[in-house]
Amino acid sequence: MADTSVVDPSDDPSAPDPGSDPAENQTTSDRVSEVTNRFVHGVELAAAALFALLFGIGVVDLAIQIAESVPTGEITDPNVVIGFIETGLLLLIIVEVYQTVVAYIEQSDTRRIVRLVIYTGVIAMVRKVIIFRTTEYPTTQDALFAAVSYGTVMLGLVLLLYVERSVGVSLE
Repeated sequence: MADTSVVDPSDDPSAPDPGSDPAENQTTSDRVSEVTNRFVHGVELAAAALFALLFGIGVVDLAIQIAESVPTGEITDPNVVIGFIETGLLLLIIVEVYQTVVAYIEQSDTRRIVRLVIYTGVIAMVRKVIIFRTTEYPTTQDALFAAVSYGTVMLGLVLLLYVERSVGVSLE
């Protein structure tokens, strides 16, 4: 005949104590996972702070460059203005990377993060196109290859942005 007696859970030595601290019931892998998650979160916060600092320094540096070029008349030189635009676009890239890091920290939805990465890529490619100079390449063929590559990447990013927006509208 089978034993039909009810076993009291308090008699089982492997069962967790119902009144005990849940942290005591964690496995070693749970504790390691928690510590590494806190570490990664701390690094993400440090990265966000670093990008914010870089942006602030960049804005001050750009303002100083502009202020110094006005009295000398260099402000009218197209190459100097293109340099300012290049710096400004680099600052926008830093802002987009900062926003991407913050989106990771806030554990935003993946679509928002992908959109931020696409925007960062578009800004980076626009910057490359604006500062593109054929004289920086050893041959005309090298310059043409770079231009076609930039155009292809730019077209791909714009297509990605279009698809993301189209899919986003249909999901909402």
